[in-house]
Amino acid sequence: MSKLAYLGPRGTFCDAALRRLAPDAESLACANVGAALDAARDGTADGAVVPLENSVEGAITQTLDQLARGVPLLITGELLLPVEFSLLVRPGTESWQIKRIISHPAAITQCRGYVEREFPDADVVAWPSTAAAAQEVAAAGSPYDAAISPAVAAGYYGLAEFASGIGDRSDTVTRFVRVSRPGSLPQPTGADRTSLVVFLRDDHPGALMEMLSEFAVRGVNLSRIESRPTGDGIGHYFFHFDCEGHVADARVGEAIAALHRRCLDVRFLGSYPRADRGRPRIGPGMSESEFAEAASWLDRIRSGGA
Repeated sequence: MSKLAYLGPRGTFCDAALRRLAPDAESLACANVGAALDAARDGTADGAVVPLENSVEGAITQTLDQLARGVPLLITGELLLPVEFSLLVRPGTESWQIKRIISHPAAITQCRGYVEREFPDADVVAWPSTAAAAQEVAAAGSPYDAAISPAVAAGYYGLAEFASGIGDRSDTVTRFVRVSRPGSLPQPTGADRTSLVVFLRDDHPGALMEMLSEFAVRGVNLSRIESRPTGDGIGHYFFHFDCEGHVADARVGEAIAALHRRCLDVRFLGSYPRADRGRPRIGPGMSESEFAEAASWLDRIRSGGA
């Protein structure tokens, strides 16, 4: 049985994602995303499940930064998990008693409208995870009155659900990924995604366009682009890319190889099946057979053939 680390404690959306991605796996709760990924890196766990992006909040920057640095890890799978928030309180708590609310920053953002409308004078405090917030509210002597958390956490920590469905949008989805130490890649399915981190060799006019053109001229569609600071001063960034297709696809492989030639570094984060099973549109001249025929044609020319 494999062991997977996740952003804990029990009752987080990450916990729910792990149980869907690997229902038979043993779970290891960690205090933050970095600790979960480190557990995968050092062998404490066989892998990790972490959040990567949210349909409202956008990228989970802690995950992006952790995947870009340290010992490389590979994404081997993903899950799109609908998320719904509840306001959890100690049993018997009334609305006038709710003065301090805690939750994960992403959850706070996604429930801002509800909190401003119902508790305009409340202090809202960021916490490491939604379930950790519920755990804190349940603790004896806690100075906090309520937690924005998944409803399931109420049962784990002895809390009551004061309000349900408090998110500002009812269709919010978070994308979670399963990562592991480098090894064999998932086989191409025809509905795949490839993730990369790219570091510029130098900053110059058109540098981003040059990177994007390597995908565009090969008909590779990008589904996500994120820039993140390198930490080396204002204006220095690296880039996260998600593209449609598998590294085994000629068009994707050629694009990645071209980036390797142009850029300071390219960190391959994996090719894996898409959770939405979406298949890329393959334009004229971009199919596997057409790439193979073109390569064969060029070999004939180089060997002196007609």
